Amino acid sequence: QVQLEESGGGLVQAGGSLRLSCRTSAPIFSINAMGWYRQAPGKRREWVAVIQRDASTNYAGSVKGRFTISRHNAENTVYLQMNSLKPEDTAVYYCNAVSGIATSWGKGTLVTVSS
Repeated sequence: QVQLEESGGGLVQAGGSLRLSCRTSAPIFSINAMGWYRQAPGKRREWVAVIQRDASTNYAGSVKGRFTISRHNAENTVYLQMNSLKPEDTAVYYCNAVSGIATSWGKGTLVTVSS
């Protein structure tokens, strides 16, 4: 199973930016898809963005145009660049990897956006 480690969370004011990183224990080219999810207090975990093996990307409507998912193959790292942050973006952000029939999750990194 792929091990994932997120970093980059923190406290930011509304309108600010943060970049999250997710480092994998396996080569990214061996992973079918990598994504970011988030879970706000008292809410269910929701999908945010995905990058496929062929580098195609997709985003949830609530973050489209503000967030960008990308990867650095040589560093086995996936990024989530978050711009124009809003208080409603406050959540624990989780990295996800789908490889074959296995799904892996990181432990999460907290993002807090103050108004």
